[in-house]
Amino acid sequence: MAPSLADLSNFRANILNQTAPGQVCGSIQLFRDRYKVLRVLGRGGFGVTFLARDVSLPYHPLCVIKQLCPKVNDPVTLDRARKRFEQEAKTLSKLGSHAQIPQLLDYFEADGEFYLVQEYVRGSTLAREIRRYGPQSEVVVKRFLVEMLPLLRYVHSHRVIHRDIKPQNIIRCRDDGRLVLIDFGAVKEQIARLEDTSQRAPTTHFIGTVGFAPPEQLSMRPVFASDIYALGVTCVYLLTGKSPFDFDYDPSTGEIDWQGSAQVSEHFGRVLTKMLHHAPRDRYPSAEALLRALNLEPYLDSLSNCMTVQPHRPEPEHSSTAGAADGYQSPITRTAIAIREWKTKLQNRNLIKQKHLVPVGAVTTPARTQFRHQDT
Repeated sequence: MAPSLADLSNFRANILNQTAPGQVCGSIQLFRDRYKVLRVLGRGGFGVTFLARDVSLPYHPLCVIKQLCPKVNDPVTLDRARKRFEQEAKTLSKLGSHAQIPQLLDYFEADGEFYLVQEYVRGSTLAREIRRYGPQSEVVVKRFLVEMLPLLRYVHSHRVIHRDIKPQNIIRCRDDGRLVLIDFGAVKEQIARLEDTSQRAPTTHFIGTVGFAPPEQLSMRPVFASDIYALGVTCVYLLTGKSPFDFDYDPSTGEIDWQGSAQVSEHFGRVLTKMLHHAPRDRYPSAEALLRALNLEPYLDSLSNCMTVQPHRPEPEHSSTAGAADGYQSPITRTAIAIREWKTKLQNRNLIKQKHLVPVGAVTTPARTQFRHQDT
């Protein structure tokens, strides 16, 4: 049942009363003598987000203040939280040098609460775009992937897993149309771990969004391929306009049964299926591998002649290309054999074509004569 207006008003009032930025929200008072808090942008399990203006800078630019709530009291745990928070904030600061990640402007601790101040990105989330304009075509979704994958490669190169890729966390900038990835889960995960250590009984604090997060992330063991999975679910959402919970699941694998809801090419369907595999080892291992698979599509027709459709038969042991005694052949050896076989097949096919093109009684070249003689 949808919440009533009274419930929403009480919810907003609680946020304003329970947080330091909320207590000065909408007033002439400044938070930390610098930030004029305008309104609440949202609240989750790990804190509250406010829209504010930095009045200490020229033109008073807009910014986003994120208050993280560690909920720890003892000094030892709080000191540990402080160190982890600073470490993760520095990581976010490095990532913020990328044009598709909001820049970290400031971070600090006040009264046992931790705050991040980030650049405010004007624009609409992809979730809002789909609600407004409807599902996107395969061409548009491929373009989305081509723009997002270099960004994901950059994030992973810093040993960071985003943990919460979804349409609500991807903003299309109003000024230049670029896609911006927001709301990294790294800091929130460190705060969640500290909450666990402060409790007598261990608790679980899942970082991410159910439906977009893969099984290993639900088990608190995210890997780089977890972001690949979330990006795949986002693609399905863009293609269909449907939430992950609107699809059936294969009971034998646990994978999303999305194929009947989207019209895509055979190649792109295979790409999405691989992105959405239940097991991380069956997905693309990196953003770079996924980008190569996408870029390969225009050349599939020209490469089809190079592909062997029959399983390779090991050559006799006395062959110069034979592998070790156990039959193993290196990838280079297998590739060389496949190329030689392909060239041989191509030559034979060309010779057959030439044979059929020679008129009766015509003078043939030595090569053709030799081939006809061998046939007889």
